[in-house]
Order: sequence, then C-alpha cells, then structure tokens
Amino acid sequence: MHASGDFDVKMTPQPATPGLEATSIGRQTIDKHFHGDLDGSSQGEMVATMTETQGSGAYVALERVTGTLHGKRGSFTFVHSATMHRGVPDWSVQVVPDSGTGELVGLSGAMVIHIDDKGKHTYTFDYAL
Repeated sequence: MHASGDFDVKMTPQPATPGLEATSIGRQTIDKHFHGDLDGSSQGEMVATMTETQGSGAYVALERVTGTLHGKRGSFTFVHSATMHRGVPDWSVQVVPDSGTGELVGLSGAMVIHIDDKGKHTYTFDYAL
C-alpha cells in the first residue's frame, strides 16, 4: 500500500552525552505531526555528526509514531539511518519489525522523506499490513 502527505517537525538540541562533550556528535529530540494518509504525531531522538567537509555527515534516529494510517489506529516505531555526502542525502527510514500496535500490528515498510527548496517536508510511505 502507499501513503503520502506532509509533516511538521521540531528538532530540539539536547545536552551532549557525558563523556562525548568534545566530539562532533550531538543529540536532538524529534517532535513531528503527520498530515495526510498518515495522521498523527511522533516523538523520538536523533544522534548526528557533521564532518569538516561542508554538507557531509550522518545521523541515526528512533521515532515512535501514534495515530491513524489510512484510518487504522495504532502506533509503531521508525528507525532512521542517513548519510549526507557533500549535500546529497542517502536516507533509510524503516518500520521496526514487530513494533506495530492496535490495528497496525504486523506493519512493515519504508518511508521516503522529501524536503523542497522552501523547507517543506513531505513523505511517501510504502507499507504492508
């Protein structure tokens, strides 16, 4: 199945993990609100790093989504893994196996995030139930 829509996201920087203050590794919390075929919200945490080369870095994140997907209510978790090579992103956003609850038990799939030149975030989500 295929879902699409847009989302608003707020990223809030968090203090460095003790012992990692001198590294280039940072943490942020994620607060998203999805609109469209996926209607709900999510909270999560991201760990990221940037390199000395402009536009290169990486992040990993976990985010728990609660809401409805094509009218089916429940929650599930996404795992994000991404690299950016001189401004060119390579994202993977996958549903964590067996993380679905409620009417979303058994959910699997992958989301693609799109960001336009004005910063608007949209998604496409190919999934199976």
